[in-house]
Amino acid sequence: MSEFDLIDLIRARCPIDRADVRLGIGDDAAILAPPPGHELVVTTDTLIEGVHFPASTGARDLGWKALAVNLSDLAAMGATPAWALLALTLPQADRAFVADFADGFAELAAQHRVALVGGDTTSGPLGVTVVVHGFVPPERALRRDGARVGDQVFVTGVIGDAAGGLACLERRSPYLLEASADARAALIERLERPTPRIAAGIALRDGATACIDVSDGLLADLGHIAERSGVGIELDAWKLPTSSALLATFEESERLVLQAGGGDDYELAFTAPLDRATSIERDLARVGCGATRIGSVVAGRGVRLLDAGGGEIVLARGGWNHFA
Repeated sequence: MSEFDLIDLIRARCPIDRADVRLGIGDDAAILAPPPGHELVVTTDTLIEGVHFPASTGARDLGWKALAVNLSDLAAMGATPAWALLALTLPQADRAFVADFADGFAELAAQHRVALVGGDTTSGPLGVTVVVHGFVPPERALRRDGARVGDQVFVTGVIGDAAGGLACLERRSPYLLEASADARAALIERLERPTPRIAAGIALRDGATACIDVSDGLLADLGHIAERSGVGIELDAWKLPTSSALLATFEESERLVLQAGGGDDYELAFTAPLDRATSIERDLARVGCGATRIGSVVAGRGVRLLDAGGGEIVLARGGWNHFA
């Protein structure tokens, strides 16, 4: 297949139309029309084989995940998704791989009405770069710099599953229990098909003071909020929300490492005043997403993980760092 054959194949399998796309795939650049009275939110992520996803990842799951990790960034800003650009680097022009990849990408794009408006294809080691654009009303975007002393810390969903899924795939953990195949499959699915919390992010616009998605690990990502907000954060280890699959698959000590230091869950970690907790829980329940209160914002710097007696727990790894 030629480069243009690949582009035509991707375009045919990602057919979402939007009135605000004046000119999409097929020209030197797209022409887009942001809605009046909104700010534009833009983000990008790159996934490289062997770094961000195992070589065993299926093409359809990779297509889903490549879009999902970017939509998660929009969710953390409280933005509504609109458009995407896709740059796909392939070792060879494999029609079946590209078709499956595009189908996975399109499956998630359809859920959020994301139009693919352009991009690039090239030859090289397998890698995917996606750029997404979204809208937010003026001055309503969620940010990392708004946490205040006395705020409570929350996280949506459950955490640690994706890191547990990776450990199952690599069979590298000495703490794996004799879990059922279904439990391990559930963890791997969380790794390969994360759910971007778009509706939750939008619901949090009126309640959260700061927000971030959990991509590099809970401690590492909340560390960004602490740094940008000029505060400290204390987390209660025993309050971290845990799935039944993670409970069935890992011993307690390893679960804590996966939950606090593992990444790829793409849940939202956020801060909010205590008096908004009830309304936030109600708003999130309305969009089908629960949240758990896991700690508090305090005076100081950095993030501390505490046991039930108030003692600090120090983990061997506290999150992902590309250049560590």
